[in-house]
Amino acid sequence: MDRRQFNWLPMPVLATLIMLAQQRAHALSISDLSNREATQGLKAALEKGALAAVTLLGQPDGFLGNEKVRIPLPGHLEDASKLLRVLGQGGRIDELVIAMNRAAEAAMPMAKDLLVGAVRSMNVMDAKKILSGGDTSVTSFFAEKTRSPLSIKFAPVIAKMTARVGLAEKYNRVAGKVADMGLVKKEDANIERYVTGKSLDGLYFMIGEEEKRIRRDPVGTGSAILKKVFGALN
Repeated sequence: MDRRQFNWLPMPVLATLIMLAQQRAHALSISDLSNREATQGLKAALEKGALAAVTLLGQPDGFLGNEKVRIPLPGHLEDASKLLRVLGQGGRIDELVIAMNRAAEAAMPMAKDLLVGAVRSMNVMDAKKILSGGDTSVTSFFAEKTRSPLSIKFAPVIAKMTARVGLAEKYNRVAGKVADMGLVKKEDANIERYVTGKSLDGLYFMIGEEEKRIRRDPVGTGSAILKKVFGALN
């Protein structure tokens, strides 16, 4: 088609051709990425996000000062704590909540090696599942690969931290009775197990948040491979 013919095209047709050309260019940019590049880019993003999340949560107030991951008392015990505050026991409730969150913060650095190991062992199938998955695909990947071993690593640290608070033993006793009545989940009736679970929930949530940020602004990461992969996906 020469220039004269192009100039005489009706505007709706011209607009359609431009749109199709843009779509084709975008499709080519994605298809030009090899499996190796896509996997490498995703690994870089997840490792960066995981380390950022561990650093963020592992500092003072990483949990306690972040409403998105702050660990409260579970279920109806949170409701009961309001009555205890009215009865002048607010200080002791605060002491327990602070201890739970400080325990989570203290355990976080132990997650680094396992998270990095999970990322570096990722295969092409794992990468495709994450790239084509929804908002929870990253959380699901890390939970599947690391939740059980991290629970084992976190437990002693959290037990040590919560043992310093005299209420921890009472929590287990009271929560056990409340769980028997169906007011608290069985897995939440033990303070160490509850805090461990919530610590991991918070960790995976923040990793997901970091990955979303990288997807939105791959250029801002300063990584060429992230820019190439996530720039193409965007």
